[in-house]
Amino acid sequence: MTGTGPKEQPAGDERTVNEFGYRQELRRTLSWFSLFSVSFSIMSIATGVFLNFTFGITQLGPVSIWIWPAVGVGQLLVALVISELGTRIPLAGAGYQWGSRLVGPGYGWFIGALGILYAAVGVPGIVYLAVAPLAEYVLGIDDASPRMTLFIALLVLTVAYLINIISVQVAARINNVAVLAEILGTVVLALLLFFLWVGGVKDSDHGIGYLTEHHHLPGHSYGYAVALASLVGVYTLAGFEAAADVAEEAVDARRSVPRAILGSVVVSVVLGMLVLIGFTVAIPSDEVLAAGGLPAVFQYWLGEGLARSFVGVVVFAMFALMVVSAAVIARLLFAMARDNMLPGSALLRRVNPTTKTPVPALLVAYALNVAVVIFGYNSSNVFGTLVGATAVLPYLVYLLVVLAYGYKRRRLEAIEGAFDLGRFAGAVFVASLVYLVAVILTLTLPNEFRRANYYVLGGLALAAVWWLAGLRPRFARGEAGAPTLDQQHPNPKDLPARAVEG
Repeated sequence: MTGTGPKEQPAGDERTVNEFGYRQELRRTLSWFSLFSVSFSIMSIATGVFLNFTFGITQLGPVSIWIWPAVGVGQLLVALVISELGTRIPLAGAGYQWGSRLVGPGYGWFIGALGILYAAVGVPGIVYLAVAPLAEYVLGIDDASPRMTLFIALLVLTVAYLINIISVQVAARINNVAVLAEILGTVVLALLLFFLWVGGVKDSDHGIGYLTEHHHLPGHSYGYAVALASLVGVYTLAGFEAAADVAEEAVDARRSVPRAILGSVVVSVVLGMLVLIGFTVAIPSDEVLAAGGLPAVFQYWLGEGLARSFVGVVVFAMFALMVVSAAVIARLLFAMARDNMLPGSALLRRVNPTTKTPVPALLVAYALNVAVVIFGYNSSNVFGTLVGATAVLPYLVYLLVVLAYGYKRRRLEAIEGAFDLGRFAGAVFVASLVYLVAVILTLTLPNEFRRANYYVLGGLALAAVWWLAGLRPRFARGEAGAPTLDQQHPNPKDLPARAVEG
């Protein structure tokens, strides 16, 4: 970008959006740190650990925590690919846009549909299974009724969406504070527990060798145990592309988005490993963990009051995740509706002229999330299966995006001053592809996941029905879909050059 002053940058960002055939409708206010906070909060160490830590320890033993760094390396490979794509096509609804521009609108539709399915089920799963129960613990509500859990979950969702309707700036400020809250509620807590354990403040059944102990519960396959143990990393370290999803609200998006994505992955992997080690060595006995999960471990070392305080900080960090998730799913709906890819696109692509937020898309996303929460309330076992199915969905999206990148990458030039893999692109592409296939197989091959796989296939079937019945006629009439880079620019190498003209 040739602009030298800070006031020139938004004009350049707007010009980039115009290059792709859109108008700049969303307000550009998000700094690098705000984008970093978006990706960091979406991954949310606190949420992933609190949801999946006990599963891993129970199924495979403490050795399960060492799957985390392996997943972290794999996710960093994928993040490198996505960071480069973020410099080429910095548009809202990033995965959908990348698929559409690199391969075609039909390909982009299925990436977008998987993203909608993931957000529609994953967010309610977190708020109903993690945020609400932990909030009950913080408030001292013992033996809460299912109705109370439902009420808290719906209240948290409602407030999160109202904040997004008011302003993306307000959402970003809350999220920026939540980053510090998450570090306090997880990393600081883990270090405190570790030093209390080192000091022998209370009795513990475990020594440092506990970190390498492993077992396999009878009655399930070993593959199932490994899959459940891997969730603490696989489920948590997904969503880093969220910074790219809000690229049209970022300042200097071509530079700030890649920095935010890569920074959030590295920081999350390092801090998450510290948290897992601290929480694991602090388990005083298997009985304490089985009786009350992580809150019981905290309470053993810190006492009830301080334990509730730390968990309260964690709940706030999870609330920020709800706020950011609401923004991301709404931007995906807005981006797809802008290309007439969804039913009711004319309404979903509207942006409020005062708040500069996609209010109709936010309301539809809210309705989807509420419907799934209520479904979970009425069908808890089925709901758990649905939430389990969401673990594989982001990896299917990553796989499709990486394949599209490999298909078109050689025909795109680097952008001066922006992130570029250069001669390492081929190696990173192959390594990330191998990693993604391994994760998807891990999450789908065990027989115990068969039911969850059916829900994923069912969602894809619905997406295929709309593609056949609704989209193909629109494509034929030229009424839907974004042009590929080949159609937009006869020589795709022209795109980066024109996009950075000052």
